[in-house]
Amino acid sequence: MNQARVPRAEAVIDLGAIRHNVALLSGKAAESGAATMAVVKGDGYGHGALPVAKAALAGGATWLGGCSLDEALALRRAGITARILSWLDIDVDFGPGIEADIDLTASSRRELARIVAAARVTGRAARVHLKIDTGLCRNGCPEYEWPGLCADAADAASFGAIDVVAIWSHFACADELGHSSIAAQAKRFDEAYEVAREAGLHPLRHLANSAATLTRPEFHFDLVRTGIAMYGCNPVPTDDDLVPAMTFRSAVALVKRVKAGESVSYGQIWTAERDTTLALVPVGYADGVPRTLSGRMDVWLDGQRRPVVGRVCMDQIVVDCGDHEPAIGAEVELFGTGHDGAPTAREWADTIGTIDYEIITGMYRPRVTRRYVGEVTP
Repeated sequence: MNQARVPRAEAVIDLGAIRHNVALLSGKAAESGAATMAVVKGDGYGHGALPVAKAALAGGATWLGGCSLDEALALRRAGITARILSWLDIDVDFGPGIEADIDLTASSRRELARIVAAARVTGRAARVHLKIDTGLCRNGCPEYEWPGLCADAADAASFGAIDVVAIWSHFACADELGHSSIAAQAKRFDEAYEVAREAGLHPLRHLANSAATLTRPEFHFDLVRTGIAMYGCNPVPTDDDLVPAMTFRSAVALVKRVKAGESVSYGQIWTAERDTTLALVPVGYADGVPRTLSGRMDVWLDGQRRPVVGRVCMDQIVVDCGDHEPAIGAEVELFGTGHDGAPTAREWADTIGTIDYEIITGMYRPRVTRRYVGEVTP
């Protein structure tokens, strides 16, 4: 393949795979009577928030999740009209979000008070989701403050400052099937819902993440939030036909023959045991290839897996091709769908003791270009 046709570092995003995955997840949610939120925070988990949002909506999602208000507003400015939830900022001005019809989250009485104040300034009712901490101990209202938050919300709703849309929380261990915390968190969530009802609120409920969407239909409630699974990475051991949406690739930049006894890369941690052919690939840890994969990874090159030898450098890796001589510009797939046994993001994650979330979001880098395949919605 001509080198000009393969960028030095490219993430190929299959929007058809995202549509497929969201359709599968939405189908599971619909069986429980729940709608689906597609979470596109972190620039769509490194895939591109706007194209992913369009593909997800085409796949059956009716909500989007953007974490920060800036992420949500960017989608709205780009013409997305679906419901969008944001949930984590530091003393942000909520006014633009209210004016743009963004759903906002209150995780404390102080945060709710700031939303109410912004609503009064804009003259519009803010759409608010109250978040309860059920055991993850990150963002979310602690149980001791929850009755007060619900009372404040009911009061603000009574004079039209806010519309309390939902209450929600987030599982800590839904990807560990049978973990005791799942039932414990669900129980706390039920109790929080009863407190909200006693305060005079009639909110929707959403608790299920990707793992719970796939395995715990009893916790789908009114809305599920699908994150990692919509990108084709399965957080639980199921047979669901999820398709990885990202393929990370590069190309061969240089080929050389070296003698037995020659060592490769910094520290010379690998030495050729026989005469061999080395292929230089111009990607490294500045492009999202973890240095901790040094000596522990393969790439897919000319129809088979081939080992990367020596240390991963900032800008390059070296592939041992044995007696095979690849062409300059030959495509090198670092991870993708796993076709024919090729490497995957999950394999990288398992090898270095992390999660595939970190691998795919790590492709959101200046030197990694994106190319979209599959039907792109208008």
